[in-house]
Amino acid sequence: MSLSRAPRRTLLTAGALAAALALSACSSDGNGKSGGGGDTNFVTNTGGISTVAKGERKPVNKIAGETLEGERLDVAGLRGKVVVLNVWGSWCPPCRAEAPHFAKVAKDMKAKGVEFVGINTRDSDTSKGLAFEEEFGVPYPSLFDPTGKLILGGFPKGSMNPQAIPSTIVLDKDGKIAARSLMALDETKLRSMIEPLVAEK
Repeated sequence: MSLSRAPRRTLLTAGALAAALALSACSSDGNGKSGGGGDTNFVTNTGGISTVAKGERKPVNKIAGETLEGERLDVAGLRGKVVVLNVWGSWCPPCRAEAPHFAKVAKDMKAKGVEFVGINTRDSDTSKGLAFEEEFGVPYPSLFDPTGKLILGGFPKGSMNPQAIPSTIVLDKDGKIAARSLMALDETKLRSMIEPLVAEK
């Protein structure tokens, strides 16, 4: 591959992500299937939650930036904890439906070593996301990602990456992708993604 083609390929990939997120934005479909292509080694159960066996998991790439409050956050700094990454937008009805459940579970499970990080996308400015957080009592930070750069670059090819809004990715204590949902979650389903990872040694 020539170096002159690399930027064009990157732009095409970014465009493909934007198109994919536009097509699947605000999906309330509970039948999300596997994504990423190739030999992914993950299984989607009937509830639309995909999981990966411990030995088959891939680490996330760098997911870092400014939060809606203007503070610096790097997900790598949360290694050693189970991390719940939730992709959302203030304009998205399913995101609004699941927000109270995320706020409650985040508060309940913090003492068990679980950290939540939102990725706020496709909001034109931070004020909309901040109003969303205040409305639903969201107790955790969200990275501001209006163009989807963190979503595009943060997840390795062939892994369980976000393919809808909302999407939820759960990282194990080693910072590896262990579970994914491409639909709005209630408290029960969200806990079902997190609790097995809290129990892992």
